[in-house]
Amino acid sequence: METAVAELAEHDSFERRVGYRFADANLLTEALSHRSWCHERNVELPAGSQVASNERLEFLGDAVLGLCVCQLAVTRWPDLGPGDLSAVRSAVVNAGALAEAARRCELGPALLLGKGEAATGGADKESILADGLEAVLGAVFLDGGLAAARDAVERLLGERLAEAASEPGTREAKNRLQELVARQFGTEPAYDVSSSGPAHRPRFVAAARISDEVWGRGEGSTKRAAERRAAQAACLRLAEAEPKGEAVARAAREPDSNEDWEQERETDELSTDAEEPAHG
Repeated sequence: METAVAELAEHDSFERRVGYRFADANLLTEALSHRSWCHERNVELPAGSQVASNERLEFLGDAVLGLCVCQLAVTRWPDLGPGDLSAVRSAVVNAGALAEAARRCELGPALLLGKGEAATGGADKESILADGLEAVLGAVFLDGGLAAARDAVERLLGERLAEAASEPGTREAKNRLQELVARQFGTEPAYDVSSSGPAHRPRFVAAARISDEVWGRGEGSTKRAAERRAAQAACLRLAEAEPKGEAVARAAREPDSNEDWEQERETDELSTDAEEPAHG
């Protein structure tokens, strides 16, 4: 009896952290039931009354999560093309991002784990947390529909989604910076990265350095995102610092892609005419 009361109390607390109140509490219980806990319970229960693990809800939640992330990305960032949208989805729908979100809403303590799994730190294992969060989203979908699931995804993963949506413009920044630094300084950029905040929600600050001077800074929830933003800031500063004469001269040296294409087409046409055999 005491165990059941404790489970209900934890479920109520977890619902508040997630921001969703289940009409069917059994769905939440199933979403939080790891197979290790179910195995221990089912050994003691007769056939027909055994408890189900969260694996089926995890399967559903994976599809629900992907749909919600795609819908949010398409409607909120209409300028992103298919390639960038795919990158956004990949940045959010992965075990690391899901586990990070699960830690923020303290999913681990709410999970029902077997004694062996709990003793080996299962409540903080990345795979268990990611699968558990997907199961919770699947349960929210069955309980409240797609709109409720989309709201839950936004609450749990909205910050990571927004950060991923901002990254397409910075994805190539490190490559651009490396090219600029090699051309103007004959060396390579370096990055100094520091982190702060709790382990489940770190913030990274990166500084893009050329020799001993910092040319750009950036922040992000991942080291890579912080470095990309620092590189982008450094690229902008380098572009502003580059003398106009050098920029014009460099632009003049770089061939125009449209002109090259026209020249290639004309050359191809002449070659084709020359190769055609005479008839008659």
